[in-house]
Amino acid sequence: MKSFRNFVEKYQLIPNKDWERISNSFRRREILKNELILKEGKICRHLYFLESGLLRYFILKDGIEVTKFFTIAPYCFTSQASFNTKIPSKENIQAIEESVIWETTYEENYRLLELKSWNLFARKITQEVQFFTEEILEELQSETAENRYIKMLNNQGELIQRLPQKILASYLGIAPQSLSRIRRKYSKS
Repeated sequence: MKSFRNFVEKYQLIPNKDWERISNSFRRREILKNELILKEGKICRHLYFLESGLLRYFILKDGIEVTKFFTIAPYCFTSQASFNTKIPSKENIQAIEESVIWETTYEENYRLLELKSWNLFARKITQEVQFFTEEILEELQSETAENRYIKMLNNQGELIQRLPQKILASYLGIAPQSLSRIRRKYSKS
């Protein structure tokens, strides 16, 4: 729970009295590698904090898994549209590695929003996620898979090492064989 507080306080200081209420609203879960935290078609009823591990968001398109993005610990996550509107999710959230998460329900989170400190944190993290989402969409529309790979290599080299080739290729929107060619090209550089 200490890592959760440290993460939150990078965005917003939390008075001890507020933290006691926040920490009592979250429960710890251990997630196995490849386990689904959320399955497409189910309503996302939790807001989570990823303490350790690595997650991916993916959709099924014509029976093929298409990776949308990743959550790297430590970070907060949920299926935003499903969580806020209580409609079935259009995405899956899967642990790529064994992971530890903390979860709270929609109702508990709603009550926590009464706390000024939690409310400010929630707004800041939501804005950051929106920024990341816009950045990913812009890259998808304007960059080649190779350029996106180079950017990941330069900015998130550790992440690339942790991802199975099939998942990374799916995220880049290319076949695993094409990713192999790109990797070979840049491993010689």
